[in-house]
Amino acid sequence: MRPLLKLNPYFARYRWHLIAGVFFIALSNLFAVYSPQVVREAIDLIGTAVRQLELPPEQRQLPVPELLQVWVGWTGIDLQARLQDLHDDSALKATVVWITSLLAVLYLVFALLKGFFMFLMRQTIIVVSRLIEYDLKNTVYAHYQRLDRGFYKRNSTGDLMNRISEDVGKVRMYLGPAVMYTVNLVVLFVMCIGFMLHVNAELTLWTLAPLPLMSVVIYYVSDLINRRSTEVQQQQSRLSTLAQESFSGIRVLRAHAKEANAVERFQEAAADYRDRSLAQARIDALFMPAIMLLIGLSTVLTILVGGLKLIQGDPTVSVGNIAEFVIYVNMLTWPFASVGWVTSLIQQASASMVRINEFLDTRPAIEDQADDLAEIQGDITFRNVGFTYPDTGIEALRNVSFHIPAGGTLAIVGHTGSGKSTVAELIGRLHDATSGTVLIDGVPIQRVKLEKLRSQLGFVPQDVFLFSDSIRNNIAFRLDRADDLDERVVGAAKAAQVHSNIVDFPDGYETLLGERGITLSGGQKQRVSIARAIIGRPRILLFDDALSAVDTATEEAILRELKAVMKGRTTVIISHRISAVRDADHILVLDHGTVAEEGTHEQLLARGGQYARLHEEQLLEEAREPRG
Repeated sequence: MRPLLKLNPYFARYRWHLIAGVFFIALSNLFAVYSPQVVREAIDLIGTAVRQLELPPEQRQLPVPELLQVWVGWTGIDLQARLQDLHDDSALKATVVWITSLLAVLYLVFALLKGFFMFLMRQTIIVVSRLIEYDLKNTVYAHYQRLDRGFYKRNSTGDLMNRISEDVGKVRMYLGPAVMYTVNLVVLFVMCIGFMLHVNAELTLWTLAPLPLMSVVIYYVSDLINRRSTEVQQQQSRLSTLAQESFSGIRVLRAHAKEANAVERFQEAAADYRDRSLAQARIDALFMPAIMLLIGLSTVLTILVGGLKLIQGDPTVSVGNIAEFVIYVNMLTWPFASVGWVTSLIQQASASMVRINEFLDTRPAIEDQADDLAEIQGDITFRNVGFTYPDTGIEALRNVSFHIPAGGTLAIVGHTGSGKSTVAELIGRLHDATSGTVLIDGVPIQRVKLEKLRSQLGFVPQDVFLFSDSIRNNIAFRLDRADDLDERVVGAAKAAQVHSNIVDFPDGYETLLGERGITLSGGQKQRVSIARAIIGRPRILLFDDALSAVDTATEEAILRELKAVMKGRTTVIISHRISAVRDADHILVLDHGTVAEEGTHEQLLARGGQYARLHEEQLLEEAREPRG
């Protein structure tokens, strides 16, 4: 139960609903436990009437049923007078029929009241479980948004989705049915035992004798259920991950004709999930037969011991008492039978809550430390910055220093793996530098509020991600509703040189994109991503090889249009193409995480180093390209 203690604040939030639910449980069970007494009095009344037929009319006398005394008092019926009018056999039989009819009506009233309060019970406790499920899913999702990039590298998407859906669903079963049936069992047990002890203490003890054995069985099996539940949930996460990866990478699977391999991998994982689920089901299946056997044993003991006492002439036991006790035992059948199911629910919820808590207890590596910068202007400084990726130990940057004044343009070039993208990620604070200092407007970046920093950052990454939505909504993603929204969307699309492509689509800007923007070509996706970055008019623009999927002519047209957008904004252009960076105010050449060269385009060409060699190689490549 320890992992489930974190749900207590949610219970406290809806405490009045829960208190009302417990009250309705008590009322429902109160009317339920009175019903067997109605049966007892009816049976005893009939038994007494049969014996009275053997007596002379003047000696006949029927007892007044206790439950009817109060009830008929409200109706004004003179029950005492009717029970004394037993002058002949027909009058006696008519009176018994009349009294038993009243008892039948009373039994029906109790059943209706029980059902009514049971309805209210479910409308409070089950509704609370749904409300807490809603709150818990929102809490988990909101926490996901705060976690750093390293967290998403370490955990699969399928597992993340499984914990917020399957695991939260398992926890809801504890919040609703498990809590409701547990409280119902306790209340019904206390009431039934109280009434049974009031009738006959010895018979009650014989009736309850098998129940401690059931507690021992539950105790020893619950740990096994917990282990099985954890294994099932882990395999469920693996299934979700395999399915998600296969659907996302369907083009790669088909391109390499590996559909059969994917199906085989999924079948193996599904078979493992089936085996684990069946192992859990076998354990769960032990509960119901064992509990039904013990309840049946209680019934047998009740009839046996009660019958012996009745034969021996015990005045405290009647045929009605035996029937009453049998009904009480059967009333306890489902609550006690549900103990196994509830135990299974709690164990599964506990296993799921451990998995949920594992993520909720994960603190993001990137958090706000202060809010020392009122407004971002865009001045960026790196002072001897070094960075080593924590998961791999790869040193991406070492002693990198540069300064970009607000409104300036910095270009970064270098071969693959030189650390170019790491610089962009440090500016966006997707990571914190391992050594050295990154400053924004002279303030350490850790002391700039994350929301403020990223709201003023237009970032176009190498791996473009577009949502399964319209092109218009993808471009306008970072904007709130505004009167000039459509004009800004079109303006951003024109600046990114994608407007002409969009208007050629049958639905134009309302064209719906497939998952991850699969409807568009690579170049079109990059240009839509550029439009999305610049539409918010941020103070800082980061282009991380954002033009790699377009041809040279389109690249020149985009850069020409972007000059107006970049004016007055700090811009960092990361590219392997010299044509994309030659107009920058300052150019860095990175090599294995260090600054190999820096200067303007002309200065670097005159130096004849790596930059000049890269420039010559690209000129030769362009010369070899066939002219169309």
